[in-house]
This record gives sequence, structure tokens and C-alpha cells, in this order.
Amino acid sequence: MDDELRERVEAAGEAAALFNALKHGNDPDVGAIMGPLMGENPEFRPHGDEIPGVVAPVVNRIAGMDEAERRERLGELAPDKLAELEAEDEADGHVLPELPNAEAGEVVMRAAPNPNGPWHVGHARMPAVIGTYKERYDGEFICRFDDTDPETKRPDLAAYDAILEDIEYLGFEPDRVLRASDRLETYYDHARDLIDAGGAYTCSCSGDDFSELKNAGEACPHRDKDVDTVHEEFAAMVDGDYSAGEMVLRVRTDIEHKNPALRDWVAFRLIDTPHPREEAAEYRCWPMLDFQSGVDDHLTGVTHIIRGIDLQDSAKRQRFVYDYFDWEYPEVLHWGHVQVDEYDVKLSTSTIKGLIDDGELTGWDDPRAPTIRSMRRRGIQGQALVDSMTELGMSTSDVDLAMSSVYANNRDLVDDEANRYFLVRDRDDAPAAELPVVDGDAPAPEAGHPPLHPDHADRGDREVPAGRIVVESPDLPSEGERVWLKGYGCVRYEGDKLVFVDADIDVVREGGVDVIHWAPAEEGLDTLLRTVSGDVRGVAEPALAEVDPDTVVQFVRVGFARIDAFDPEATDEPDGPNGEEDLLAYYAHP
Repeated sequence: MDDELRERVEAAGEAAALFNALKHGNDPDVGAIMGPLMGENPEFRPHGDEIPGVVAPVVNRIAGMDEAERRERLGELAPDKLAELEAEDEADGHVLPELPNAEAGEVVMRAAPNPNGPWHVGHARMPAVIGTYKERYDGEFICRFDDTDPETKRPDLAAYDAILEDIEYLGFEPDRVLRASDRLETYYDHARDLIDAGGAYTCSCSGDDFSELKNAGEACPHRDKDVDTVHEEFAAMVDGDYSAGEMVLRVRTDIEHKNPALRDWVAFRLIDTPHPREEAAEYRCWPMLDFQSGVDDHLTGVTHIIRGIDLQDSAKRQRFVYDYFDWEYPEVLHWGHVQVDEYDVKLSTSTIKGLIDDGELTGWDDPRAPTIRSMRRRGIQGQALVDSMTELGMSTSDVDLAMSSVYANNRDLVDDEANRYFLVRDRDDAPAAELPVVDGDAPAPEAGHPPLHPDHADRGDREVPAGRIVVESPDLPSEGERVWLKGYGCVRYEGDKLVFVDADIDVVREGGVDVIHWAPAEEGLDTLLRTVSGDVRGVAEPALAEVDPDTVVQFVRVGFARIDAFDPEATDEPDGPNGEEDLLAYYAHP
């Protein structure tokens, strides 16, 4: 490691250590800052073994500072980092910080999805944050489909509309929708202008040969071609006269740049595979994402870009193009990755698609799939997901989204409207118990009448037939003990039957008598409840036959669910919503 690099490592390490110490309110640690330090400075990675020794004295020095000294020093080294901390302090980490250099009515932001499939849950963060900023600043929200890779990230024609539906579900509507594959001629025009400005050249080196030259800081032999030749060869690329791999157009940068990833990067390459969109199927010369996205951001007036911390090189590459054209680069905010708990399936479009193709998932809306479509089918409101995503803030560190926070937000949204019903689950490890309810100390009522909602007496109640009923077997008390059937009354368990005692609720208030839910055995609806953990079958009360599909209800003592389909003939003829079940529902959360 030479002296110049050592100085840069010490400066970057000091900024990272100061940020870490102030963020967490304790002394910095070398191990804690290594991840962010290497992630934000990829040129340090070849010296990974040496860097801990270089930054350790810096970290020790910071440990001797008080908070005021640390803040003052971070403001000198990295004022943007200090601003991020102050924004987090002001918002208590749960409200999005103000955008830098933002004026009301002038903010333009974009989501730029690759339409290779519907969105997984992690994708919701970008439109949630952009949509929230749009509303705060009275700005503009652009959805631009970056679909210029018809081969390795091949677009799915159904995904364009699916993604727009996902954005709508989250509660937002883009002001403009663009497809990069409609804009090839625009990119060609800017490539020609870049060639004229001396900023691009055609290169026929093999990938391995150029990589070797690049890593050595040596110029490609094609770098000094005259402009006319470059124009001719680029025109041949556009006309499809070359095959994939024969020719590329490179942006002329600094061949000795300290970061090899920025040296003369590819702007256009040839792809023989036709684009799936008919409007773009004839094109073979395609822009790389950094060129296409950079041009589009300028032409559409984007003022603020949000991208992952691992994509910092994109801005650095694009700035070379912006400098050639004398354009002003947008403000950039970086954030860490978001991970989601609960699901066994990886947050990956290709992984989910593979599981669907293999028949392990029934589709993009399978409740086991970590997708926005799945959450929508489960009855989770888009606003609940937006609230949870914005609560994550804009930290450059990786963050974890706890689905429990989404569920808590959703519960606040649906609880007041969700009527209550009974569903008795019949599980392999705990089969439902079927028993008659018989007269005892008093005649057994023919039906129970629990309220539709405990907080809304004006909604009335349901009628749940008694006679023979089913209960969840773990709910049965010891023989001879009593239990309260919710909305019905007190019964005593006597082995093969439930004996009615009375309807005096005082036995519950006095303690010692549990309250359980139940359903009629004969009149009940055979139900399939689809959950994140797999399918659960059971019997639901017949009043659910009157509930419209797409309604969210609460199954008492089970959780919230969305009614998906109802088929009253399914018991007699196995052609119901999912085989022989009368009712199909999707479980949302407890």
C-alpha cells in the first residue's frame, strides 16, 4: 500500500468510525466499520488484509473524543454523513429525512424496475419512499422500465402491467410511465453526440483481453481511432452488421483511474436474442444500463436518485458522460439492502420464478411467496407496507423489515372494519373434535349469537347453529371441567358430549373457565385457509357464505384473513374454489 492510498484509507476510515460512533452512541470498533468502509470504497478491497492495521490507530483516537468533538470532526470530513445523522436524530429514525437541495414543486424522482417479473416485497421500498417524497414536495414520480437487456435479464411481457398494479396497490400513481426499449433511437443519438465530443470509441477487443489491459491501466489499441471510423463502426453496430461480442462502444474515461471499474466502461453492446416486445424486436445494439439510465435521468429532469450503496460506481461512471455533455448530475441518496424475515423463500425474482416453474409455488400470489401480489391476496393493505418501508428510513446500512411491523400497521387499518367469524382448524397434529351439545341443567339453545364486531353493536350478530359442533381439540378441558363457547354459553365436557350448563357469563368473569370458538359440524363450511406456512383445512360458520369475496374478516382466536372464493355446491360436487372446499380464504396475520 503506497502513501497516497494509506492517506485515503485513513481519511475514509476516520469518517466511517466517527459515523458509527455517533450513530450508535458508543466507541467505534474496527470490525464494525470494515463492511461499510469496503462497500463504499471498492478500490480498497485488494488491500483488505492491511486495512484493519491502518484504521486501528484512527479508531483508537476517536475513542478518546467526546460527542461534540466527534460531530465537529465528522462535519469537517463528511458533512453529508453528519447531515444524515442529524436528520435521523430529528426524525427519531422513523420518518424520511428531508431531501437535499429540494424545492417544493421541483422534485422529480424515478423508480426504474427491470420488468423480468412481478415485484417481491423488497421492491416495495423504492415506490413507497418515492411516492412519499412526491406527496411531501408536490413533485413528480416517474416509472421507467429499464428493459434494455433482452437476454440475461429478459423482460416478462406480463410484468409491465403487474408492476404498475403493484404501485397502484401501494397507493401511488406514476405521473409518467416510460419503457427504455421504446427509446433506442434517443440513445443512439446521444452516443453519436458523445463520439463527436471525443467521449466514446468502438472496441473489438475480447472481454478477457480488455480486462487484462484495464487492470494494468493500459489503453486499448482502439482508443485512438479517428471519429469518422468510430461513427462508421457504431453505425454498423446499429445496423446489426456485427454479432454479439464482436464490437462494443466504450466511454472514454481515465484509463489509469484508481478504480478499475470506471476505466473505459461499455456503453453499447450487441445482443443477438430479439427483445420480447414487438416494438423492439428488430434492435440488436443495446445500451448498457449506466448509459441508458444516465441519459434518461437527464432528459426526464430527474432531480434526486435513490440507489443501493453497492451501486455507487454507477453515479461515478455516469458523471463521465455528464461531464462530456456539460450536464448537472442529480442529487444521489444511497441506502443499504432490505431483508425480510418470516419467509423461507429468497427475495429474488429469478428464484421465485424458478419455484413457480417447478410447481413448488402455485404462482406469484402464493402466500408462501415473498411478493407484493401475495400480500395483496392475503388482504394486507398497501398502506401498511408503505408505512413499514418508510419507517426504515434512509440508512446506508442494511436494514431488516420485520413482517410483524407490517402486520401491526395492517391491523390498525383493518381491525375496525373486519367482522368476526369462527373457523375451527383441523390440523394433522391436532384434529378437530366433533361433539354433540346436549341439554343439561338447562335446555341447550339451538344456536349461538355472537356479535359481528365487539366494538360495533349496531352491526348486529350472527346465528351459529349448535347441535353437533366442532372445536379445536387442544381447547377441550379435562373431562368434567367447563368451557365457555363464545356467543353461546357454558358447557361441561363429559367425554363424548358437551353438556349445556347455563348462559351466565359470570363463570368467565370469576375465572377458571376458558373461552373458545366453535363451529357447527353439519351446517359449517368446509374451508381451506392458505397461509405462509402452508395450507390449513377446517370448518367455518355458515354466516361466511354471505360475505363477499375480497372482504377481510377476523377468524376469532386465529387471525385476520381475506375471503377469496365461496362455492356452496362444492361439498356435493368437488368443483369448488379449491377442490371440495366450500370456502377459500388467505391468512393475513394474527
